[in-house]
Amino acid sequence: MTTIGFIGLGRMGANMSARLVEHVAKEDGRLLVYDLSQEAVQSLVAKGATAVGSAKELGDACDVVFMSLPTPPIVRETVLGEGGVGSGSRVKIIVDLSTSGPQLAQELHEALSARNIASIDAPVSGGIKGAHEGTLAIMASGPEAQYDAVQPLLARMGRPFYMGEVPGAGQVMKLVNNLLSIGAIAITAEGMAVGIKAGLDPAKMIEVLNSGTGANSATRDKWPRSVLPRTFDFGFSAALSLKDTRLLLDEAEAMGVPLQIGEIVRTYLERTLADYGAEADFTAMAKVVEADAGLDPDRSSA
Repeated sequence: MTTIGFIGLGRMGANMSARLVEHVAKEDGRLLVYDLSQEAVQSLVAKGATAVGSAKELGDACDVVFMSLPTPPIVRETVLGEGGVGSGSRVKIIVDLSTSGPQLAQELHEALSARNIASIDAPVSGGIKGAHEGTLAIMASGPEAQYDAVQPLLARMGRPFYMGEVPGAGQVMKLVNNLLSIGAIAITAEGMAVGIKAGLDPAKMIEVLNSGTGANSATRDKWPRSVLPRTFDFGFSAALSLKDTRLLLDEAEAMGVPLQIGEIVRTYLERTLADYGAEADFTAMAKVVEADAGLDPDRSSA
């Protein structure tokens, strides 16, 4: 019987692990879950998962362990720290679904290889909606044989793309994806500010943009859902966006690749957090741009 583990039952992890429960059961297996939030754990238990009390317990009981965690330090501690999943006696493959950067992916690969554990970095894109519907883009790298072994499980969560055996290749792909996604918010906010200042109707602007060559992920999804209604609640925090942007800028600097637009995006995100607080959604970047343009970012409708 195959036993699968999952650590991290936040908004993304809860949806991804829920999609694994039924699949694992059909294979006469079990899904074991661990999170600091007992409420999150019990929600998965109600769907058929089994709770354990620590990351190491998962490593002792499971063949494969998935992780969906918010920051690189938490990922490192969960895997390599005292009582971490990497100290388990049974685990053979650890899959990091988090966006934790290529340097950590390489560190985990080296440390876990010494313990005969395969490390696969497989960050995801598609947000909470994609996690719930199983339509995430999953960018994976690591040993090919072990990737092939977990590919059917990844396919339950979305569409896996194998980026190669080099540790961290999946992380680089995800950070590039996020730069383009966040950059689309920044440039859309700037263009929209010009139009609004000139007296154009913002809803009509988005309709036109989505019919022309200016269409992008921000105009198609983020503005209609979160910016035009002024809710700024798309579901991804400015803090995590800034974390991802910094990871990419650090990696690019190490490779000698200048990212001038990336630097601008980082500044916008830093200002978003400074002006609207640690819980601000990344779509609140639009309010920073609007304020610079002399528009009222706190108006009730666009």
